[in-house]
Amino acid sequence: MKHSMSTPSQCLSPSTLHDEPHPDNAFDAPRLLRPSSGNLRVSPSGAHFESLASAEDLVHQLRSHSVRSTFEVPHLRGLCLGVPSAGATLRTLCLHLARLDPRTDPDHLRSHRDGAPPLPWHQASCLTQVHLARTLSAASEVPAHHRQANKCIQYSGDLSGLTTSGTHSGVPPKVPNPSIRQNDRLAISKMVSGLTKGSVRSHLAQCLLIRYTSQVIRESTMNTQNGDRPFFDYLESCLRHKSEMVILEAARKIAEMDVTSRELAPAVTVLQLFLTSSKPVLRFAAVRTLNKVAMTRPLAVTNCNVDLESLMSDQNRSIATLAITTLLKTGNESSVDRLMKQITNFMSDITDEFKIVVVEAIRSLCLKFPLKHRSMMNFLSNSLREEGGFEYKKAIVDSIVTIISEIPDAKEIGLLYLCEFIEDCEFTYLSSQILHLLGNEGPRTSDPSRYIRYIYNRVILENATVRASAVSTLAKFGALVDALKPRIFVLLRRCLFDTDDEVRDRATLYLQTLDGEGAVGNTEKDVKEFLFGSLDVPLANLEASLRTYEPSEEPFDISFVSREKMLSSIPEFSGFGKLFKSSEPVELTEAETEYAVNVVKHIYKGHIVLQYNCTNTIPEQLLENVIVYVDATDAEEFSEVCSKPLRSLPYDSPGQIFVAFEKPEHIPAAGKFSNVLKFIVKEVDISTGEVDEDGVEDEYQIEDLEIVSADYMLRVAVSNFRNAWEDMDPESERVDEYGLGVRESLAEAVSAVISILGMQPCEGTEVVPKNARSHACLLSGVFIGDVKVLVRLSFGLSGPKEVAMKLAVRSDDPQVSEKIHEIVASG
Repeated sequence: MKHSMSTPSQCLSPSTLHDEPHPDNAFDAPRLLRPSSGNLRVSPSGAHFESLASAEDLVHQLRSHSVRSTFEVPHLRGLCLGVPSAGATLRTLCLHLARLDPRTDPDHLRSHRDGAPPLPWHQASCLTQVHLARTLSAASEVPAHHRQANKCIQYSGDLSGLTTSGTHSGVPPKVPNPSIRQNDRLAISKMVSGLTKGSVRSHLAQCLLIRYTSQVIRESTMNTQNGDRPFFDYLESCLRHKSEMVILEAARKIAEMDVTSRELAPAVTVLQLFLTSSKPVLRFAAVRTLNKVAMTRPLAVTNCNVDLESLMSDQNRSIATLAITTLLKTGNESSVDRLMKQITNFMSDITDEFKIVVVEAIRSLCLKFPLKHRSMMNFLSNSLREEGGFEYKKAIVDSIVTIISEIPDAKEIGLLYLCEFIEDCEFTYLSSQILHLLGNEGPRTSDPSRYIRYIYNRVILENATVRASAVSTLAKFGALVDALKPRIFVLLRRCLFDTDDEVRDRATLYLQTLDGEGAVGNTEKDVKEFLFGSLDVPLANLEASLRTYEPSEEPFDISFVSREKMLSSIPEFSGFGKLFKSSEPVELTEAETEYAVNVVKHIYKGHIVLQYNCTNTIPEQLLENVIVYVDATDAEEFSEVCSKPLRSLPYDSPGQIFVAFEKPEHIPAAGKFSNVLKFIVKEVDISTGEVDEDGVEDEYQIEDLEIVSADYMLRVAVSNFRNAWEDMDPESERVDEYGLGVRESLAEAVSAVISILGMQPCEGTEVVPKNARSHACLLSGVFIGDVKVLVRLSFGLSGPKEVAMKLAVRSDDPQVSEKIHEIVASG
């Protein structure tokens, strides 16, 4: 009786294992094994041994009999799993099977004659080698198996040898090499060098080789004398391959690399040919790759515009959407109107997900060609009236808001479009956002009264949340436009009878303060600052305090939040003058430690105050006389003037400790401070809440704190950088060039300079396109002393990952421009 190989848990003897005869027309039929007693256990997952001797005996039988096709991939892999110590024996078997000449093998001749698939034992041998190498590589991480690591390298070498021996395995042995030796760049480079000189028959293997080749190119340096890249000629040769799969993979990898226009042109050419293919998958792959190229190199794709326009009517909506967004990136100013007409007919046939992509592309195009903002704003306005979900409508509103902030001429028409939208807007969030924008920008337009009707309609027709937002917007018009104040008061008095408490309370507050009856300030400026000015409490600090407050049973005390009025109320700090800036909290302890401490840096003209926010996380302890000892040895320009310790720090109740230092005025002094938390610990009985009278002095080391130049810069954005730059005195401009050394990318260099200066990026210039070799970044801010500063940064690659930078600074004070250069030079 015969049993199939797939029968689980059958015991077989290696000595009785042999091939069963099979008909010529059924080469790939399952081979059968005769059961017997032995140490080989065969299961669906493979064959497993109980001893090394059994494995060696089987190898001897396999090498002396024609049983090669019996063991396919799972069975040979099972041998490895069953007896890891049989690795060397199985390695010998695998190499023997893989090196057999298939042209002289009777099984191969029979299968070739009958049109059967390739022999599985070549695949099994190679893939088992892979499995052996990976298994031993993993085992090499364990100290007891250090010797296995050397075998892993041997198998990697065996696999490399098979690639050059012409073995017809069907599964190229080069596939696992990079995964086995992924950290050995030299080994991968040698493998690529050898394989690119030969011929790889498998198209899938060719694609994989292209990926490894591009990896080697990215990690290698260009020849600075002739500009050649290693192996790049191989990628270019793949563009002429007979397989569309290989051509596309080569073009995609070239497009992803940091190449010149000359090197990119052949890839764009073959992608352009695929745009007219009859196969949708080729059209999609080509247009998607061109879309990515257009993000960073739009001029390189302009030759494809005619073919891309024909794809706008493609039946596949994904292809059509990518074609449109690519055209929007590559189009010129003269083609904008024509594109808008074509897109209008297209939008009704696609889903919201694709519409959002188109809207974002239109926003970028509008910022690129500001003179064409009317046609694109009109398109966005019409899109707001159409059916669509929240995300789609939010994308349109955000685009209009961005255009309004970046293009001054588009402000009034954009506000009117948004007013028309909220007349029939079903989304509360968007209505409130637009009303807030109207309150900030509407009073500064040429005719503020035109917006009042739209705003008051929201008070009558909308829900309570939108009505409250509308009341605040009306109050802003009344506070900022004196001619409208009487009319605004009439509308606000009508709101006193609203059914919602929030609406009535807001109307009452605004009427009392704007009418001069509220005691919130002596001047009209104080009233406006009270109603619409910025919070004294930094939002980041307020959020951190609220998060700390949540698990507490005590009422929230805003005095725990760092703010200007709280600091000025402390007698020791009252003479420091106006607070310039408060930083975000800097954590000085790790999470889930006994005591949580973070610090907020308050910057004054001639002083700096460190506010240590402390929390006791141990219920059984009460801390008293808590103080932070600050060592300013590494901060020579600072001298401690006073400190304010914390009398008591109960469990889970935040407290503040203040330490003040004097520094030179208007100078960005920097230094490092060492911190030690000192206190008296008293035990607490949790059940009764009683505290022991006796305490023990203790201290707790916390992280060091650094004062850097960025602490003296306030992030302040400007709505129109170009106008702001031109308004600055050209005499204050200081320009110089710097070498930033080796960087992983331009994006890293841009981020590092922004971090050093602590300024606000403008117009989205902090985002560096992928594979860009040059980039310009615009920054704005206010330097200590209320000095406005604008910065233009120009980055470029001067060599292999060598970044050069040109820095241009304008400010209200030429000396500050020089200080900015000093900060960069020292950073």
